[in-house]
Amino acid sequence: MSTLYEAYRKEFPILRQYSQLSSCSQSALHQEVKASVTEYMNSWEQSGMDWDMWMTACEEARSQFAQLINAEPCEIAIVSSVSHAVSAIAASLKPQANRNEVLVTDFDFPTVGHVWLSHQERYQINYLGAKADGTISLQDYEKAISNQTLLVSTSHISYYNGFKQDLSELSKIIHDNGSLLFVDAYQSAGQTPIDVKAMDIDMLSTGLQKYMLGIPGIAFLYIRKELAEAITPSITGWFGQQNPFAFDIRNSTYADGARRFDSGTFPMINGFAAKAALTILLQLNMNEVETYLHSLSEVAIQAANESGLSIKSPLDVSRKGSNTALFIPNAGQAEKRMKELGHIVSARNDVIRIAPHFYNSATEVKNAIYALAEVHADLKVN
Repeated sequence: MSTLYEAYRKEFPILRQYSQLSSCSQSALHQEVKASVTEYMNSWEQSGMDWDMWMTACEEARSQFAQLINAEPCEIAIVSSVSHAVSAIAASLKPQANRNEVLVTDFDFPTVGHVWLSHQERYQINYLGAKADGTISLQDYEKAISNQTLLVSTSHISYYNGFKQDLSELSKIIHDNGSLLFVDAYQSAGQTPIDVKAMDIDMLSTGLQKYMLGIPGIAFLYIRKELAEAITPSITGWFGQQNPFAFDIRNSTYADGARRFDSGTFPMINGFAAKAALTILLQLNMNEVETYLHSLSEVAIQAANESGLSIKSPLDVSRKGSNTALFIPNAGQAEKRMKELGHIVSARNDVIRIAPHFYNSATEVKNAIYALAEVHADLKVN
């Protein structure tokens, strides 16, 4: 393992006790993220209120996220969750009679489908099904997209099996049709390079608690500036105004760019965690992180094959993220057993997801999968 990752391991205290391989659900806690949360609590306790300091932390996090994805800060809105982000877009777009279809991929996280379905009176919601192996090809999109497609809503990396889509090629297909692309990057941000300009993405959202090293309660919404300013938000708040402190209840002047999708007072404590987490991520080279995680995927696939476990993820590591999904019918029980054995993994439906990050080792991945094989065999017997 690279000395870079060895150096970072000691900054995640839980790794002294557990192998935490659950970054598809919750990453391990970095000591600086904890310290930043404590900084907020101390300022509240000792000063009562330090509004300028709290706001500065959230604005720094906004700018850092913009840097991470090669956007401008004005193209980033601070929201509470990806559900909030999708809802803001769904409520604010203006479908036309001859272009009102929203195409959703059926391996998206359920919240995405739930949000779009709640707006069925305005949109025609259609689903693009995955193949038997849990993937969707670019040709599948070409067949499904029509001149009625307003927007394609999909994830960069599947939460279920880790399948990774080629957003650059996908955006070409979508834009050639005159449609828009919304990306849920919750399973990709922090583990793979994202360049919204090079990939030509219209809208993208992610929260912080997975590979981004933070906590739930804060998320970011990227909207290409020209597009953002062509949309009137239907979900907004006083921070979405050009001057929130005008306290003008009778008039509305929206902020520039995606900032108009800011809503109420920022989740300050979450903003402090986000600032610290993004500081760590920006010290890393995302290409190196992705290459390292590819090597851990190869380790996971080999160990799963040796153990006779069924793999639900793509076997070509270039087509997947960190998550290697292993078929375990009683996944919830297996997850609890695994923690008792010192391995924190993540169950989803009928799979256990082994999802390492840059601080994990190949040995941890192998040992967790060997332990999972034993747990699986024991649960089948009992």
